[in-house]
Amino acid sequence: MASPSSNICSSGSSEGDLTVNVVDPKKRKRMESNRESARRSRIRKQKHLHDLNSQVALFKKENSNILKVINMSTQHFLNVEAENSILRAQMMELSHRLESLNEILNSISCTAAGALVSEGFHTVTFGPGHGLTNMAPIALAYTSCHPIAAAPDEAMFQY
Repeated sequence: MASPSSNICSSGSSEGDLTVNVVDPKKRKRMESNRESARRSRIRKQKHLHDLNSQVALFKKENSNILKVINMSTQHFLNVEAENSILRAQMMELSHRLESLNEILNSISCTAAGALVSEGFHTVTFGPGHGLTNMAPIALAYTSCHPIAAAPDEAMFQY
């Protein structure tokens, strides 16, 4: 049931009746308010979408930077690991050389000690296996190469 002021106005024309809806002022005000609210909502939605796109771009940039740092760190790690492998191989080689040199020195020392004992000298040898393992390697090498020998009845040492 519509009121006569809010419904239909008709204009008489010879071609037919055209009806024009005249809207109640409250309804018209509510429709304008809804349009304005929808417009503000669209603007907020656009702004939110723009902010999200900006955030995506920022995250992509940060992700790219993090990937660069990870790649650089990985490359550095691989370089250090390769260098470490080389150093370990060198250490093993030097350890084998040191063992060989110690065997040669022990062989020379034993040969020299045997020769001195057979000539009547008593030898004192300082080196590994004789309780002097905390000596500096150079001192061990020196004392192993040159045993101290003394004649049993003489107070003179030979080097």
